[in-house]
Amino acid sequence: MMDTKTQQRELTSAAQPEREPAGKRPGDLSDWRPSLVHKAISAAAWAGGAAWLVPMASTMMGMHKLGIHVQPVNDLFCRGMIAATGNRWRAFVDPAIRRDKPYLFIQNHSSHLDFVGMYPAVPHEIQGIELESHFDIPVYGPYMKSRGTIGVPVDREGRTEILARRMGQVIERGDSILAFPEGTRTVTGRVGPFRRGLFFIARDLGLQIVPTTVTGLYDVMRKGSNTIRPFQEITVWCDAPVDFAGLSDAEVEATVQDVRATISDRVDRYFDGGQR
Repeated sequence: MMDTKTQQRELTSAAQPEREPAGKRPGDLSDWRPSLVHKAISAAAWAGGAAWLVPMASTMMGMHKLGIHVQPVNDLFCRGMIAATGNRWRAFVDPAIRRDKPYLFIQNHSSHLDFVGMYPAVPHEIQGIELESHFDIPVYGPYMKSRGTIGVPVDREGRTEILARRMGQVIERGDSILAFPEGTRTVTGRVGPFRRGLFFIARDLGLQIVPTTVTGLYDVMRKGSNTIRPFQEITVWCDAPVDFAGLSDAEVEATVQDVRATISDRVDRYFDGGQR
C-alpha cells in the first residue's frame, strides 16, 4: 500500500471494467475478438479521440514552434484524450518525488496510449524517447517531434552514445524523461524483460529513476488490436525514486531487477485482483 500522504488525482467518467471469460488467465487479451457492439463503441471512441487530438495537437505544435511549452495545456490534452475514449483515470504519486528535480520515469509498456496515461500524473515537463522513424507518422510524429521528444537513430551504430548525449541535453534544460525499457508493448498484459542500456545511461548522468506503473491501458487498447474499449479505469503509480549514481555495473544490474519487480508486482496484483 502507498503512504497515506500519497497524492491522488482522479478524472471521473463511466462505469466498471468488462470481465474476461471464466477460466482465462487474468489480463491476457491476446485472443480476444471484438463483437459488433464492441466495434461500434470503439468507432465512437476513435471519433471522440480524433476530434480532440487533431485541434489540440495542432495548437500545441504551434505553441512549441514559438518556444512555448505549457505543462497544463499538455495535461489538458492527455486528460481529454482519456475522457474522449470513455475511460476513467487516477494517479498515486510518492511524496518523495520533487517538483523541481528531473527524473527518468521508467514505465511498463502496454499500449499506444501509455504516454497519455502517464504525463498528467506529475507536474514535470516530460520528454519521451522514440525511434526517429516514428516522426514520419502523420499528426502524431510532427507533434512528438515539435514537443522535444528524444529521437533514437534507426542505425544501431553509435546509437547508445547519441541517445546518452540527447538525454543529457534534455536533463540540462530541466526536463524529465519517460522511457519503456521493455522495448515493445506487451502481448499478455504482464511486464516483460527490461533492456538495461537506459539504466547505465541514467547512472552516468546521475539521474534518479522513478518506477512507474500504469494499469488499465492494456484493457483499453492492446498490441495487435485497434479496438478501443471504454469504461476502463486507468491507474498510474509513481513510486519512490531510486538512486543509480555511483553504482558499479553489477549493482546497476541488480537494481534494474528491483525496479522491474516494483512495476511487475503492481501489474500482477492488478490482473490477479489484489490491487485496482
